[in-house]
Formats: sequence, C-alpha cells, structure tokens
Amino acid sequence: MPEIKTFPKKQFVGTHKQMSFTNNKTHELWSNFMPRRKEIPNSVGIELYSIEIYPETYFDDFNPNREFEKWAAVEVTDFNTMPNRMESLTIPEGAYAVFIHKGPASEGPKTYNYIFKEWLPNSNFLLDHRPHFAVMGEKYKRNDPDSEEELWIPIKPE
Repeated sequence: MPEIKTFPKKQFVGTHKQMSFTNNKTHELWSNFMPRRKEIPNSVGIELYSIEIYPETYFDDFNPNREFEKWAAVEVTDFNTMPNRMESLTIPEGAYAVFIHKGPASEGPKTYNYIFKEWLPNSNFLLDHRPHFAVMGEKYKRNDPDSEEELWIPIKPE
C-alpha cells in the first residue's frame, strides 16, 4: 500500500531524452548525466530524480511504443546557475501515491504492474496529468537486490 503525500512545488536541473518503453534510453540518459551532476552548484540533498513526463492521454490506451520525456535530475534551490547543455524543470505541488520499489530496476515492471493494474483501479483515485518520478536516495543501489527507491505517482480524487 502506498502513502498518500503532497509533493511541494520543486525545481530541478538535469538532462532529458525522448524514449518509449520499447526503445528505452534510460541507461544512456543516466550515463551522460552522472559524470556531470557535480557541475550543478545549487543542488539540494543527495537524492537523484528520474522524472517521466507523459503526454496527456498516454495511459488511456497504453502503447509501449509511444514516446515520453524522461529526465535525470537533481533538486535545486533556484535556476540562477545552469551548467551548459542542462535544462530546468519545475514540478508543481500536488497529491501523489508513493510506493517503495525494492530490488533492481529490472524488476520495476512488476511494481508498476501492481500500481496500474491492481492498486489504482481499486483505489479512490485517478491518475493525474503531472510528472511521475522515482526518488533514488541513500537506500538506492544500482542493480542490487537490496536497493530501494520511491515511486511517486500523481493522483487526484475520483
């Protein structure tokens, strides 16, 4: 079961790519971002954010070939100092269902299947059109079975 939380408006700096689930460029995105993240002088905390921005009707008729925008980013205090070839993104305040994914990213589809096929249809919520994201903090260990990350799914009351 998720925790229902209000995410406050936050600002991020990072890089992004267009991709689909069948043409997944996540590894390439993060491989390019990680060596450069120290160039962001006004970052907040140690957390990394994997942010997905889906077209408004993306989940109405799910097609794994449809593209969406995926970001590798960190939270920042402001946009005053932007490294070259990085961009800014603001996530507005809103309600989220927060799930904990335990295990390597390769097992993520099981968690997302539970969220979208079991939990969401049986909840009192609808998917809202705001960014989805994963927060990778100190419990995150890349490709490790003991890894943990938070999955934030935007929701609104039915």
